[in-house]
Amino acid sequence: MPELLLEIQNLKTYYTLRREHGRTPTVKAVDDVTLAIDAGEILGLVGESGCGKSTLARSIVQLTAVSDGSILFDGRDLTTLRAGELQKARTEVQMIFQDPYASLNPRMTVFDALAEPLLVHGLADKSHLPEHVTELMTRVGLEPQMMRKFPHEFSGGQRQRIAIARALAVRPQLLIADEPVSALDVSIQAQILNLLTGLCRDMNMAMLFISHDLSVVQHIADRVAVMYLGRIMETGPVETLFQQPLHPYTKALMSAIPLPDPARERAREPIEIEGEPPSAVDPPPGCPFHTRCPIAVNACRDAVPALAAHGEQHAACIRI
Repeated sequence: MPELLLEIQNLKTYYTLRREHGRTPTVKAVDDVTLAIDAGEILGLVGESGCGKSTLARSIVQLTAVSDGSILFDGRDLTTLRAGELQKARTEVQMIFQDPYASLNPRMTVFDALAEPLLVHGLADKSHLPEHVTELMTRVGLEPQMMRKFPHEFSGGQRQRIAIARALAVRPQLLIADEPVSALDVSIQAQILNLLTGLCRDMNMAMLFISHDLSVVQHIADRVAVMYLGRIMETGPVETLFQQPLHPYTKALMSAIPLPDPARERAREPIEIEGEPPSAVDPPPGCPFHTRCPIAVNACRDAVPALAAHGEQHAACIRI
């Protein structure tokens, strides 16, 4: 029986914009999201740019204040922790970003960058730092003799390895990876993906892997969640969801993935999604996808559909 590690319940993260024309607009970046991750599981989170994926990630690690709901990690609600308790919790939940250079101090050597979390959290004394840093660099495929170099002396792929090593320094149970390979060359992407997968398996570490690239998620994830306009549209095991998607939005996303067989690729008809996503400032009533959905009916406007179980999958659609 899988062990539940992270449970997000009815999470809302709203932003208030600058007042204009007599009103104060509110962006519903994350809108009533419920999601769970088991220990050791890799959950892929996909969706169009601006759908709320990164805001959800930052909300989990409390880099962004949430408006409502709970984030239960190992039985503790991260939204209610005091500063000292939250610092301890952040050793168990770490995050890596799309641009590793922006997350590394350009004035710190690799040694200093990797040693800092070990010292701050009391995980090593100064006399043992070189061996700990050597172990971390070796684990992510970097030569230990490079530890006295600065971030600008490394390639993009190497800098992402440094960021991963820094996250691993505190031995987290959950790693949140926000578009970690999208800024890298295709030849380097596979190396980083294989590294992350191997680390999760070796350390029994769970990962929330965020990407707009469905083929990347298909390669790395155990389970997938599909997000649209701040809400979860569908979840399910990766093979099932990619082969038999239930939600109309998921079907449209999957139809855009090129097939390796040229004959099948020519024969199939892609599902077109008309128009642009509505604004998160003024989302439509009912199902957020109904304004672009090819099978929407009047009832889709009346109420937000629940994320209902359909075998191993869950989907928020009344037409299933």
